[in-house]
Amino acid sequence: MSDSGSGSSSGTAGASGDTGGTPATIAYGGDPLSLLTPGMKIRLTRQMPRLTKALESATEGVVLRVGQQKTGSWFAHSKDNKLWMDRIELRKADGELVHCNLDQYTHIDVLEAPTASE
Repeated sequence: MSDSGSGSSSGTAGASGDTGGTPATIAYGGDPLSLLTPGMKIRLTRQMPRLTKALESATEGVVLRVGQQKTGSWFAHSKDNKLWMDRIELRKADGELVHCNLDQYTHIDVLEAPTASE
């Protein structure tokens, strides 16, 4: 089963090195994918805006893959005339693989940096 969605975006804090027990925050905007590397343990929080209150959903896992993938949607004047989305593939603690689409409502907390053995 996979998870796709969106989340909440706010200010940034560094995402390098030891987080010292406090999660580092990466706001989606600019190029957050360059800050993420396979082996990082992260929490992805997504918000779905509604009229009165936003629905919030969070997923924690280890980053397996980060990058852009094209969708089946046609989009004029883009690479291959397709719409490209930023995506992260995570492995949750129970082994479940989760594919998340990122958008302006995505908020990423780095829980652990990858170790040298990973």
